[in-house]
Amino acid sequence: MTDTTLTRRWLLGLAATSALSLAQAGDELIDYHAHIDAAPTLDGLFEISRNRGVKFGVIEHAGNKKEYRYRGLITGDEDLERYLAKLKGRPCFTGIQAEGLDWMSCFSKTAIARLDYVLTDALTFPETDGSLVRLWTPAARVGNKQDFMERYTAHHLAVITTEPIDILANPLFLPAWIQAEAESLWTEERMQRIIRAAVKNQVAFEINSRFRLPSVKFLKLAKAAGAKFSFGSNVLGAGVGDLEYGRLMVKELGLQKRDLFAPAPQGRKPVQIRKFA
Repeated sequence: MTDTTLTRRWLLGLAATSALSLAQAGDELIDYHAHIDAAPTLDGLFEISRNRGVKFGVIEHAGNKKEYRYRGLITGDEDLERYLAKLKGRPCFTGIQAEGLDWMSCFSKTAIARLDYVLTDALTFPETDGSLVRLWTPAARVGNKQDFMERYTAHHLAVITTEPIDILANPLFLPAWIQAEAESLWTEERMQRIIRAAVKNQVAFEINSRFRLPSVKFLKLAKAAGAKFSFGSNVLGAGVGDLEYGRLMVKELGLQKRDLFAPAPQGRKPVQIRKFA
């Protein structure tokens, strides 16, 4: 089957998720969490972008191959160069989804600075015995709830303060076994600690349409503190570029252009100006 046939079949499947034009949707929103393999082909991915009237920030997972087994994982400067070459000339921003606290050991600062932005999350959680718990998996369990929440909040702070990142994705995500208790477990004190760290380090919060995160309460607190926000669909398949929750939050919070993340220019990227471990 040719790439053209794959792309045509893919686009036929978008009938149920027809695009909003910019005139209907208002100001342009950018999906900074569009995985490069969200569609069968690159041409198909950018056709979705055009149909939806949503510009993409295209990302690929990046980190230590000893810990992560993502297809297409970027593990060093040479991989990163090939990735950037693949997207050269395409109408998108280019980024990576950094995996693990040690991802910077795989790359030079110069290589990372070639990206438009770096996105990561706190969903790979280090346990006290050194093991890594993937919180998005159905089997994830992490002991006492309150103890976990304190360590998980601290993990958010470590990600924000020790990594040269631009965007914290999937903020306040909880594993399935405690998601129903999110309102009580994410106390205002815990949320404010994360917000203060992000504002101080100029890290934007993703408004994630896949998980409908973070909560309106968190977003209002973050906006009041002067935080910046990005938008992400974070899905593979026909939903890429669907920013419904983001659009709702734009209206709910009255977000303006000044509240939204924009990639830093050369010389001002986090990897160039921040101290990190």
